[in-house]
Amino acid sequence: MLSLLAASASATAPLYWSDLGLTPGIDLGFFTLRFYSLAYLIGILFAYWHLSKMIKAPGAPMAQRHADDLFFYCTLGVILGGRLGYAIFYNPNLWDNPLDVLKLWEGGMSFHGGVLGVLAAITWVCTRGKLNWLRVCDYIAVTYPLGHFLGRLANFNNGELWGRASDVSWAMVFPGGGEIARHPSQLYQAALEGFVPFVVLTLLFWKTKARYRPGLLVGTFTVMMGLARFINEFFREPDAQLAEFAARTGLSMGQWLTIPLILIGLIVTIYAVTRKPVGTGGSPATA
Repeated sequence: MLSLLAASASATAPLYWSDLGLTPGIDLGFFTLRFYSLAYLIGILFAYWHLSKMIKAPGAPMAQRHADDLFFYCTLGVILGGRLGYAIFYNPNLWDNPLDVLKLWEGGMSFHGGVLGVLAAITWVCTRGKLNWLRVCDYIAVTYPLGHFLGRLANFNNGELWGRASDVSWAMVFPGGGEIARHPSQLYQAALEGFVPFVVLTLLFWKTKARYRPGLLVGTFTVMMGLARFINEFFREPDAQLAEFAARTGLSMGQWLTIPLILIGLIVTIYAVTRKPVGTGGSPATA
């Protein structure tokens, strides 16, 4: 009987993140390459490679020289926009000492800020190159989700951004979260905000004619990301400095910022499917 009770208690015991033996990065001896930085690097390089491959398909709205410019400016947009967005929306206390805003190595990036930064970069490149802004956004949207997927896996690897308290069988105790079993919400976000959009958008681009309907890909991306983030926020623990805000308003800051994204995505998607597709021929730079 005692052995049965012990087995039952063991079966319901929470998982411990510390038991996984995860490390923050790859120790190179003189330098530790952190997985979070590696996720950004792989995501950006994949985006450049995939974009370069996509523009070789018929009907591309840009040439390789535009893809090169987008690679540079969108990288700046992700990093600067993500950090500024975090300081504005999630941790305004950083502005007490503006130099703290520049300390990227201390963590803290905003998805919404990164989106705004990328949009600013796309606008700059499209204005200079006289490109169709909406169609360029379509192509960029397809390349983004894999980097987001890797970034959330890196969050899990670092034991950060854990979820709310839970009694589900896969709940996990994270360092810094007390002796409380929590949702591994980083994995939920990796799946719903990264892997699923990556698969869907890649199939839409390569297996359908979605790229000939300006706005369809970026509209689909925005709706999927918005809905996934809104759902995942129910499982993710709000940032400590915004816990009171979430309790007072009923929704987290991430959810409030996501509602406009969902609405905009729906409007853009409806616009795309109610317009005639663009031609399937022409030069890559002008199609």
